[in-house]
Amino acid sequence: MSTPIDLPGWNHVYSGKVRDLYRPEDGSGTMLVVASDRVSAFDHVLEPGIPSKGELLTSLSMWWFDQLAGADGDIAVPNHLTGDTAPDEVAGRAMLVRQLDMLPIEAVVRGYITGSGWAEYQENGTICGIALPDGLSNGDRLPEPIYTPAYKAPLGEHDENISFDKTVELIGAERAIELREAALSIYSRAATAAAGKGLILADTKFEFGVDEDGTLRLADEVLTSDSSRYWDREAWETGTTPSERMASFDKQIVRDWLAENWDKQGTPPELPTEIIDRTAARYRELLHKMTS
Repeated sequence: MSTPIDLPGWNHVYSGKVRDLYRPEDGSGTMLVVASDRVSAFDHVLEPGIPSKGELLTSLSMWWFDQLAGADGDIAVPNHLTGDTAPDEVAGRAMLVRQLDMLPIEAVVRGYITGSGWAEYQENGTICGIALPDGLSNGDRLPEPIYTPAYKAPLGEHDENISFDKTVELIGAERAIELREAALSIYSRAATAAAGKGLILADTKFEFGVDEDGTLRLADEVLTSDSSRYWDREAWETGTTPSERMASFDKQIVRDWLAENWDKQGTPPELPTEIIDRTAARYRELLHKMTS
């Protein structure tokens, strides 16, 4: 995994699969989140990274944070941004944010059936224990979006799908309900915005934290190619096979290649140049489609 950069005035405190976290040496209440070019799949960080990925993810996150800030009469979604400028050394791929008490839950919302949800549905007719109608196919739209939270595991371990009742045990009923409603509301707004750009937001995951006043705030990345599945709407409407329908603008290219070339034992193989280039191109295309 790439080594975090040394930043004057900042102390590196943590590295996740993609992001590096810093605290200021002066002890002020801000934090610095730097997006690297690392790419992960199946809970492993892969080599090599995707060139300019950090800038692409940060640009799309910042655009979405702005969209969710209350435009067009929508209710504003509080977030973790401070509005300050990141250091020049990481300009374009970093966010200055307030310190939050992060909730140990990934707030996952699915509007379409695919991935691990499709695998579970084939076996049990459910997604994360939620019963679904018979006869669905891979890539189908669900009758309505569903909230399927996951417990955030430490780095290197697998996140665990959990029930809503389990989230109540972890964070309390009031906060669990607030988290679920916030995730479903943001997904609905984002899916509508994506549809206006000819895209389908198939699923996504959000992370939230609580500030010193007890306010729930959207944090980390939001609605990026790493945290979401985006499909081309025209391909979905006209495709006859899952691969044709789910023409993706995310890291599905990486997932598919890895699934075909690795048995999930030991160290993952290095990504070929072709896979890296194709993935980078899809990330750039999504950013252009959404923000232009």
